[in-house]
Amino acid sequence: MIATRDAYGEALAELGGENDKIVVLDADLSGSTKTGVFAKKFPNRFFNMGIAEANMVGTAAGLAAVGKVPFLSTFAIFAAGRGWEQIRQSVAYPKANVKIVATHGGVTVGEDGGSHQSVEDVAIMRAIPNMTVIVPADGEETKGAIRAAAAYKGPVYVRLGRNKVPSVFPAGHKFEIGKGVVVVPGTDLTFITTGLMTAAAVTAAEKLKAEGISARVLHIGTIKPLDKEVVLQAAEETGAIVTAEEHSVVGGLGGAVAEFLAETCPTLMKRVGVYDRFGTSGKSDELLKYFGLNAETLIEEAREIVSRKK
Repeated sequence: MIATRDAYGEALAELGGENDKIVVLDADLSGSTKTGVFAKKFPNRFFNMGIAEANMVGTAAGLAAVGKVPFLSTFAIFAAGRGWEQIRQSVAYPKANVKIVATHGGVTVGEDGGSHQSVEDVAIMRAIPNMTVIVPADGEETKGAIRAAAAYKGPVYVRLGRNKVPSVFPAGHKFEIGKGVVVVPGTDLTFITTGLMTAAAVTAAEKLKAEGISARVLHIGTIKPLDKEVVLQAAEETGAIVTAEEHSVVGGLGGAVAEFLAETCPTLMKRVGVYDRFGTSGKSDELLKYFGLNAETLIEEAREIVSRKK
């Protein structure tokens, strides 16, 4: 197990040795976001912008305009919240080559409480034209996503978590922007998941198999652009979809899947996520259980949606 933010720090420092155009900006949280690993290796290409997120975004846009490849990081609540207008106007509108890597997304920020638990950031970034939105499942995929973001020409938002998460993908897993991955094959329903919920879906699928229910697990690492081909295939072949994300059900992965299928292939569907409310204080594992973000909830939803097919 490894935290996706730790994998980010390692990948960024490695990339820094390969590409001297990469520069890193942080809003006084480099110890938490793990950009400090890059700062130690390349102090002349690291900038602590202080608690001034909007200024950090504007500076990153300026660096991109002169050919640099800026990665900027802070907690998701601040990146998507305080930096929103500058992201829209200075990064996304001119298609600036800026990479926003937001850590501490979702409710697993834990005891920091609802004020620091970003459950809306994916929806906010999804709504901005020209923005690519990535939510990796584990450390290995995070490393691939950071490499893919560096190679991609244009704005990218990568959402990472705070805690260690189980491994889903083997070492050397190749991440490709815009491509979903079938992690577990299945025929009775499909779990379409992102972030840490993919590992929970794998556990749920294993337990459902013992009940005679064949659950497919389709991991969506890139929420925008959505891999419509694999989503449509899952809907047509299994006839039932359960989405799962550590995010509001409004505007995130579940929203993206529902919008697409409603216009192309109306399908039985259930969204698992945070239902239009703020987070609350607690330990990470307690909050995942409190909000139903676990394998047990997925199993219950799978049983229910499969029963509706009959």
